[in-house]
Amino acid sequence: MKRCSTADLRRLEIINLCDGTRLGCASDFEFDKEDARILALVISGSDGIFGVGREDDIIIPWHKIECFGEDTILVRLSSTDLSCCLCPRPKRKGFHF
Repeated sequence: MKRCSTADLRRLEIINLCDGTRLGCASDFEFDKEDARILALVISGSDGIFGVGREDDIIIPWHKIECFGEDTILVRLSSTDLSCCLCPRPKRKGFHF
């Protein structure tokens, strides 16, 4: 069994096998607290400059992950799947315009 830390996970580029798109790197994951299962990887959208140009987070369900490589994570997301995976970023406290 090969282990992977969250720090290692953040360095792996996520590639969509359906169209070759580079989706970004995982910034977080979601897990079920009751049965300790990882449910999804999260790719954070960018904030842009001063909150302008903000992009949605991408939540990738675990069953859409095909494999973990040395440098990449390969996922299989059709265009319909990808649109379902977009999640608006929550507003952050602090300095806003």
